[in-house]
Amino acid sequence: MRPVRVRVPLAAHVGRASAASPRRPLLLRLASTFADRKSSAFSAFFFDNHRWLPTPRTGPQPSARGHALDAVQSSSLAVRSFREAEVLTPRRLAKIYWQLSKSSLTVLVALTAMSSVALSPLPTSVPVLLSTALGTALCSASANTFNQVQEVPYDAQMARTRNRPIVRRAISPLHATGFGVFTGIAGPALLWTMVNPTTAFLGAANIALYAGLYTYLKRKSTFNTWVGSVVGGIPPLMGWTACGGSLLPTSTQSFELVLPSFVSTLSSIPTDAALADNPLAPLALFLVLYSWQFPHFNGLSYLVRESYAQAGYRMLCILDPHKNATVALRHALLLVPATSILMPLSGLTTWAFALTSLVPHAIYIDAAYKFWKYGGEKQARKVFRHSLWYLPVLLGLMMFHKRGMDWSSWLGLGADEETPPEGAPLRSA
Repeated sequence: MRPVRVRVPLAAHVGRASAASPRRPLLLRLASTFADRKSSAFSAFFFDNHRWLPTPRTGPQPSARGHALDAVQSSSLAVRSFREAEVLTPRRLAKIYWQLSKSSLTVLVALTAMSSVALSPLPTSVPVLLSTALGTALCSASANTFNQVQEVPYDAQMARTRNRPIVRRAISPLHATGFGVFTGIAGPALLWTMVNPTTAFLGAANIALYAGLYTYLKRKSTFNTWVGSVVGGIPPLMGWTACGGSLLPTSTQSFELVLPSFVSTLSSIPTDAALADNPLAPLALFLVLYSWQFPHFNGLSYLVRESYAQAGYRMLCILDPHKNATVALRHALLLVPATSILMPLSGLTTWAFALTSLVPHAIYIDAAYKFWKYGGEKQARKVFRHSLWYLPVLLGLMMFHKRGMDWSSWLGLGADEETPPEGAPLRSA
């Protein structure tokens, strides 16, 4: 009996060949064209901009073996290298700049700096508050932009970052770098002229830490998480120095402790002048944001650990998941003395804050403990979601219990002025 020859389509042949020999690499490239295995030189993102120009495509596309595919197979197997970029209208360009700045992160950074200005007992003004917020936001936008410019090949490999502006070619790397340079100069310059040089220096240092050391360490060491937490703790210090506060104690300053009323006497309570620039205050403000970021990021990184592993990032959630959860729990516990004790002890809040803050602390620690004990994505997601409301609630409680803040009189609910004694002269309106 003669064997019957059946013509098998080329696509089916390629599929069978790849299935029969799993070790044989697939010649078709399914990843983004940015995902080059070889480490590209940093300058390639700036001086290779001819890649962004559209090139005409004529004729059938060759397959992996050099054969011409018909129209059906070409539409199913061929991978388009790029699509033509859209015209950058002012509105679209503003949206791209907003995405380069990582809008959610930049807004959070600006709000933490403004919270420190509001909590500070030192005198300030509305122009200083607004200049601090805008200058801090510009510094954050610059750092985030430089971070995205450097991580284009790796962002292209992760599903959560594949839609970023440079990766999807909505803007060229050179254009994005120009935006990063402009905001990186405008932010510290605004802080220098409208606030003070110390705040401007902190803003410039934060750009260098995030876009330089943190971005470099993400593929080198798990220490990058600690560096990133330092970056997150600097904006509250910028808000403190914007009001004229010092970061380190001087010869004329001392660590004044505000003890609870039941363990202190009237003579031992520091004066308002002594509490105005207490060196414990910036330490407390820094620790709040520094420790908060570990449960927040460790929970989030565990949820996207496959993407981090695919891009080659060295994260605890990949290399040691149990230590990842342990670090999250450790800093969730550290937030209790850093806020409920150190805040009222430095004179920023009253001791009533130590009691009201126990409720969010208990919920946050419970989620971090279950993540440490049981692990899994369900517990990691719970830690991450709790971190989203935990920080604004904590900052709101600090504002409510700010020392010297009389909310009843501020809202117009205070008692009326006492009637002057009989015979006393009345004040004219």
